[in-house]
Amino acid sequence: MPHLSDLIRRYTALRTADVEWLHALLSDWQLLADLSFADLVLWVRLSDDDGWVAVAQMRPTTGPTAFQDDLVELVLHEEGHREPGSLRAQLADKRLLIDRAWSEGRIIREGDPNWSGGVPVREELIPVRRDGQPIAVLQRSTNLSSARTPSRLELTYLQSASDLAQMISEGEFPFDDQGPLMVRSPRVGDGLLRLDRDGRVEYASPNALSAYRRLGLTADLVGAELAPTSLELAAPGEARDESLSWVAGGRAAGEAEIGARGVVVQLRAIPLIVGGTRSGALIMVRDVTELRRRERELLTKDATIREIHHRVKNNLQTVAALLRLQSRRLDNAEGRLALNEAVRRVGAIALVHETLAHAPDEIVDFDDIADRVMEMAAEVSATERPVRPVRIGQFGSLPTMVATPLSMALTELVQNSVEHGLRNGPGRIEVEVRRTTRDAADGSDERLLVTVTDDGVGFPEGLDVENTQHLGLQIVRTLVVSELGGKFAVGRPGAEGSAVTIDVPVEGHPLPAPRA
Repeated sequence: MPHLSDLIRRYTALRTADVEWLHALLSDWQLLADLSFADLVLWVRLSDDDGWVAVAQMRPTTGPTAFQDDLVELVLHEEGHREPGSLRAQLADKRLLIDRAWSEGRIIREGDPNWSGGVPVREELIPVRRDGQPIAVLQRSTNLSSARTPSRLELTYLQSASDLAQMISEGEFPFDDQGPLMVRSPRVGDGLLRLDRDGRVEYASPNALSAYRRLGLTADLVGAELAPTSLELAAPGEARDESLSWVAGGRAAGEAEIGARGVVVQLRAIPLIVGGTRSGALIMVRDVTELRRRERELLTKDATIREIHHRVKNNLQTVAALLRLQSRRLDNAEGRLALNEAVRRVGAIALVHETLAHAPDEIVDFDDIADRVMEMAAEVSATERPVRPVRIGQFGSLPTMVATPLSMALTELVQNSVEHGLRNGPGRIEVEVRRTTRDAADGSDERLLVTVTDDGVGFPEGLDVENTQHLGLQIVRTLVVSELGGKFAVGRPGAEGSAVTIDVPVEGHPLPAPRA
């Protein structure tokens, strides 16, 4: 489905500030749909003023929907531009109401229910205003098929919905100065309090009352001032949310939390400003105790994992230092070379753990690791002009189960090019990386193709990769084929220069964002 911004650019001539206002409205309109027990459709005027286009739709979670079909991208043109019996024809009568709400700048309510879709639907058209000018029209459609005598809770919902609709038509909602909301804000069904202009509770839904009972409230909530009541319930000695008094009093739009007796309750305030006068506020309440407990457990687990990676890295660096010290005490050149190779292999693994110690999860940006591994492997060059391997392309983000063996394989290949291809002399080494997606029987198969080339002496003619006695190539083949489930191939044997390609599957981890 096209994004709201794409639809607006395609069909309308709204300014960027107006589009941002509509985005803010849509981020909160589930609240209006649930309070209204109604579907919402956002209509925006076409750029040629020849009609309207529906750019967004929301269904209520508190009642039956009025529209089974998706209305997004439906266009209402002037009379004569509709097919008989179509959904466009059923909504054609709304064109006049939409035009009236737009031109008169007030909420237009349809007199009798509309039966054209087979169920009785009550329509209401709300002009969406910003800076005193209408920018869209919000259609509120209520399915009346299950109409009955409303309860006190439903009456409170409907009254609150009417206040919000009036605020939208006056340009008072959404709040343009409200900061970013929490990831999971309370919803209507989680718990609702309605306050009067003095901050006293006029109505408390059963879920909201239960949340305050769990905090330790024993008195009646209705009639109490919510701000001082909430502050008294907050656990003594614990850090209090500085915005709690303002949010619980309904004097400012925002969110806050109360913690007491091991319970955490989240509040969200929406001041009701109708006709330029603050008439009260809506406070949505949600018990987030279990959510916060899980977040603390995840943070603890994450910190533990990072500490483990940090200690593994330190231990590996200690092992590398001991091997390096031992190599310096050896008189045997072959033994010293073997120990130095072991130092580089251990160092490649340590680099991965060092990165994971600072990563938020078990996913790493492998480009930085690859560059450091390539530089470390090239340090064996003993010429006056040291070899500087060049990376072409991006590895992207890789899981640790791929990053660790891949870093070791890359170390071996670059070191092999320096020692045997260039024979510790000057030359060129390139590491080319490509990520590809192939069609597989069970879905997309994302793979990583890495080719290491040099302009050295090349591989000997008749090289048998399967049975080679070269330790470095044996290690690479084992890592790529056995550990990563990939493919390993040697190109151009017997010719000048060498090329080694590894082809390994990776999970769908994206390339990192370009660095600034």
